[in-house]
Amino acid sequence: MPLQIYNTLTRSKETFVSQEPGKAKVYVCGPTVYGYVHIGNARPMIFFDVVRSYLENQGYDVNYVVNFTDVDDKLIRKSEEMGLTVPEVASMFIDAYNEDLNGLGISRATANPRVTDNMDVIIEFISELERKGFAYENGGDVFYRTNKFEDYGKLSGQNIEELQFGIRIDVDERKENPEDFVLWKGAKPGEIHWNSPWGEGRPGWHIECSAMSRHLLGDTIDIHGGGQDLKFPHHECEVAQSEAVTGKSLANYWMHNGYINIDGEKMSKSLGNGILVKDLRSRYKREALRYFMLSTHYRNPLNFSDDTMDQAERSVERISNAVNNLRYRLQEGEGASNGGDQVNVTPEWNEKLQHIKATFHAKMQDDFNTPDAITAIFEWVSEVNGLLQRTDVSHSDLEAAEKLFAEMNGVLRIAAEAETELLDHDIEALIQERVDARKAKNWARADEIRDQLDAEGILLEDTPQGMRWRRK
Repeated sequence: MPLQIYNTLTRSKETFVSQEPGKAKVYVCGPTVYGYVHIGNARPMIFFDVVRSYLENQGYDVNYVVNFTDVDDKLIRKSEEMGLTVPEVASMFIDAYNEDLNGLGISRATANPRVTDNMDVIIEFISELERKGFAYENGGDVFYRTNKFEDYGKLSGQNIEELQFGIRIDVDERKENPEDFVLWKGAKPGEIHWNSPWGEGRPGWHIECSAMSRHLLGDTIDIHGGGQDLKFPHHECEVAQSEAVTGKSLANYWMHNGYINIDGEKMSKSLGNGILVKDLRSRYKREALRYFMLSTHYRNPLNFSDDTMDQAERSVERISNAVNNLRYRLQEGEGASNGGDQVNVTPEWNEKLQHIKATFHAKMQDDFNTPDAITAIFEWVSEVNGLLQRTDVSHSDLEAAEKLFAEMNGVLRIAAEAETELLDHDIEALIQERVDARKAKNWARADEIRDQLDAEGILLEDTPQGMRWRRK
């Protein structure tokens, strides 16, 4: 089954065909770096990281671009509040963003273009719009002439009369039409600014992505992604700007993830119910946060609560336990390794693994259906737990199971890597003392040592194959 993607533009699932065989160009709108990343930002960060990972799994060389908006009204206000320059504020929160990326197990993008590093590209893009009659200057600001672009509204599906209600700024009397939006803003006294043909100023919000995506990825992107809240006006304006200049489609596939609710209520600044990713990372493991984000289809709303996170942590622990038990048997087992080659895998076990693998990929190819892909992983857990109850398991069967899990988890990354850190000598001594106490049937001392190790963050597990340990 070929990869199917729900295209926001056509409102239907379509077979993904990249413009260049074996290569995929993906652009995802990144953060405005005036504050710490919140849980709503984390959803596209994690989901589109999975999109990139799965495309790579399918053999694509992915050029993955995520921009930083590092100058706008919010950054200017924040710089005044903090007594810092706009670039200093931006750099501080870009560093914080990268810490959150690492904390969520997200790989860095191929490129993270910053507005302030691409000012010449942006100014030239606006000049092209002006030359083609799609932009006009009035009072030091430059506006986009929306009524000249016949398809304005095609992405969001709104008609031209409705569109004015989605504009983020109040209607400006200098506009020819209320729906027109700003491309270049004249600088106020004391504001950060750049020289341009229209005077000192800075870009509007929408123009940056059109200019930088074209500069880095060309006239047409394979996939353009972002949160549902960006569909209008941001992405709608991007379409109008880019297609007016190039005469080509900005993106062949548009993907938008759904909103996040907090305890059943829509997350919003007015309700004050936003949650910062850095705070979530101090409370939950990265694998549980990723599991939570991927346990609901990306186009559907997602509800955050303590209960859903507790469930996510339990689910991740169940997966990790199966993986760790499997790896323990591999480390302790007899027989030569064959590198995961399935030639020596027993036919019945091979059939089970191939079924799980086919299910996993069928779900991922159906518009990145991560909840059902996770179900395939739990099928793997059940089969592996059954396999580990046997005493006559072949090394090849164990290796084949581990290889399949590594492939699936390499896409979703919802289970931790194998524990490699050794215990220090004091803890090793305590573990051995507990083993001796159990042999001597000194259960009180054995329990006491277990509690002591628990306080050190070491969890002991008595399995049919012997005692195991893992860090919490």
